Amino acid sequence: MRLRDLKLTNYRNCKDLCLDLAGNKILIIGKNAQGKTNILESIYFLSTLKSPRSSNNLELINFGAEKAEINCNMIKADTDVELDFSYSTEKKREIALNKVKTTPKNFKSVLKTVLFSTADLLLLRGNPSDRRDWLDRAISQIYPAYDERLSKYDKIRIQKNNLLKDYLKTGNTNDTLLDVYNEQLVITGSNIIYLRKKFLKEIEKIAKEKHRIISETENLKIEYDCSFLNGEFELEDIASAFKNSLDERRIEEMRRGQACVGPHRDDIIFYINDSEATKFASQGQQRTIVLALKLSELDIITSKTGDEPVLLLDDVLAELDDIRQNYLLKSINENTQTIITSVDTILFEDEFLKDVKIYKIEAGKVI
Repeated sequence: MRLRDLKLTNYRNCKDLCLDLAGNKILIIGKNAQGKTNILESIYFLSTLKSPRSSNNLELINFGAEKAEINCNMIKADTDVELDFSYSTEKKREIALNKVKTTPKNFKSVLKTVLFSTADLLLLRGNPSDRRDWLDRAISQIYPAYDERLSKYDKIRIQKNNLLKDYLKTGNTNDTLLDVYNEQLVITGSNIIYLRKKFLKEIEKIAKEKHRIISETENLKIEYDCSFLNGEFELEDIASAFKNSLDERRIEEMRRGQACVGPHRDDIIFYINDSEATKFASQGQQRTIVLALKLSELDIITSKTGDEPVLLLDDVLAELDDIRQNYLLKSINENTQTIITSVDTILFEDEFLKDVKIYKIEAGKVI
């Protein structure tokens, strides 16, 4: 797949921005806070209908404007496709595929992206929620319906939390309704855990090889950390263990007034030579892991969907040393459309820049 052009209207600080994106390599340069990241964010948004920086879509709208708009023309499977998104101050969202209104599921199935930003480099040092978000975003690129499962699970969990909080306030409990919520959480939550474990197993196999090429001697291992699971399980086993854990911790949940068991509490643990990377790995080792993960995402999406995703590199090269920079740039398939942001062109060799289309951004405009 290839992006052909991008138009942003009142999207953050980009009031009226048009970019010709035809080509394999696009470099967007400019000082900090000029709009480079906003451009990559808008492309990523078209593939997920989510911002990697904010859960509040009102923040996407330029100050004083009534709505933000993204328009993109692309080629997928030798077919021209047009994507349109808008969001108003009245919280009205409109999405269209080839000028025809469509469902979020269909919209998200068109464009595939892998975003690698400076925030990703802190993945191992961040909170468990950061690692869950990374994992969920990666899975959603392959299975667009996965987002719906996450939303359904969160909705049930919030309803259960409200019931438990009401019990703390009034002392009145509704055991029948609590049983219904737990049963629904087991069904949706077990499916989420199963897909997460399946994806991690697949990405670990690829990331191991990429990690070893950079590190030479280190062995990478990835584990899904769930309080009621230990080892590999089928979907039915996960559901059974989930239900048993909910039964065992029912009194604790009622006492605390919140759901204490489920995929919303899980984590992903990374090991280097059997030592937990979050605790013992150096900054360079942790960045090697993230680099291997991101390049593995590219391979998995291509393998599962049959399409090369668009790679978005947001100021990340400046945070990598020469060895990791070179490995990243040389690992990118020449058929992968890559859009890179950077302060300037100093980090890039002349040979790399030879076939690159370069834009300079200032105050949300091309200059």
